[in-house]
Amino acid sequence: MSDEETKTLNRPAADRTAVPAPSATAQPAWLGPVLIVGIVLAALNLRPAITSLGALFEETRTGLGMSGTVAGLITSVPALCFAVFGVTAPRLSRRFGPVAVVCAGMAAVAAGLLIRPFADGAAGFLAASALSLAGIALTNVLLPVIVKRYFPDRVGTMTGLYSMALAAGTSLAAAATVPLTDALGGSWRTGLLMWASLALVAVLLWLPIARAARRADRAPAAAGSGAGAAVRTDTGPRVARSRTAWALACYFGLQATGAYITMGWLPQIFRDAGVSASTAGVLLAVTMVMGVPLAFVIPGLAGRMKNQGAIAVTLGVFGLTGYLGLYFAPAAGAWAWALLLGVSNCAFPLVITMIGLRAKSPAGVVKLSAFAQSTGYLISIPGPLVIGTLYQHSGGWDLPLALMAGLLVPQIALGVLAGRDRTIEDECGMRD
Repeated sequence: MSDEETKTLNRPAADRTAVPAPSATAQPAWLGPVLIVGIVLAALNLRPAITSLGALFEETRTGLGMSGTVAGLITSVPALCFAVFGVTAPRLSRRFGPVAVVCAGMAAVAAGLLIRPFADGAAGFLAASALSLAGIALTNVLLPVIVKRYFPDRVGTMTGLYSMALAAGTSLAAAATVPLTDALGGSWRTGLLMWASLALVAVLLWLPIARAARRADRAPAAAGSGAGAAVRTDTGPRVARSRTAWALACYFGLQATGAYITMGWLPQIFRDAGVSASTAGVLLAVTMVMGVPLAFVIPGLAGRMKNQGAIAVTLGVFGLTGYLGLYFAPAAGAWAWALLLGVSNCAFPLVITMIGLRAKSPAGVVKLSAFAQSTGYLISIPGPLVIGTLYQHSGGWDLPLALMAGLLVPQIALGVLAGRDRTIEDECGMRD
């Protein structure tokens, strides 16, 4: 047995079944390293459109004369756009290729961020925001596909890299938008506009990547080799028949619910417990920053394991402990609860990693990613609204916190199911 065969047999089952990177002989040597930088830049742009607006939401609402209803609509638009536009990713990927679609997605993000600060009314602002969110939705779905396709033996490491970049972009936009806005003259329009520059840099890098990937895909097809068949995305399993796909989708939805509730309501929980407004903001930042290092560590660890259920259980226990702490001693242990909930929210990089591991081929990954994320984001939409309603009608946080903790129980169970060492192709009866 050769050394290469020995290495293959010693890989985890999920990695052994991965389809080799397509067109390995056709793609230029620079494409791999530059693609890594492109993936990081794309991930950095997946949340600033949302968190920069959150930081300046009051100023934006006043400046555009938004009613309370319209303001509430805008806060619910991200999850809705992620669900609606994410569904289109497989069809667009099949037609143009995942790299080209991500490039177009970055262009949509940049265009939306450039247009919306100049909107005169809420309708134009909402339309421009939806354009950016559509680009984010497509990129959300297709980054795991690109990782699986070009880095099949490093799914965990590459997922960790872009998850860390996503968390860094989220935290940076939340923390830096207000100070930078003040430094640039104090206009909320300028504060929102400056994040378009980061998206434009990503577009400039993805343009040559898309051209090179397109040429690399055409070369083996023209030569009549089998490599072209390895990257087809018009085939693949019917994911709705897979129990693992449904477990991943519901796990994604519950973790997103917890994350949106935390981002939306955690400062208010601390403030109602007697913590100052400034400290409550810092505590939220601590929760968000925890995702930066852990977003890199968790996918790498998950990629080396055959079964990721233990990680899902551990993250869930951290969350349960954090919610119980908020219930019994919200102010006394505020820093500890913020840290614990920050760890628990790292279920996002875990589920993204599992999407790459639970399918054998790029065709399977693109379908699974679109299904899990679109379904998951739909599941997450009611969560923050329900918590707000319970808070308003109960007059306190006891009932909302009990519900938040209770949702972690099915989340843990679903994480165990989704983490089992199996693929959707096997469940759907498809052969390699």
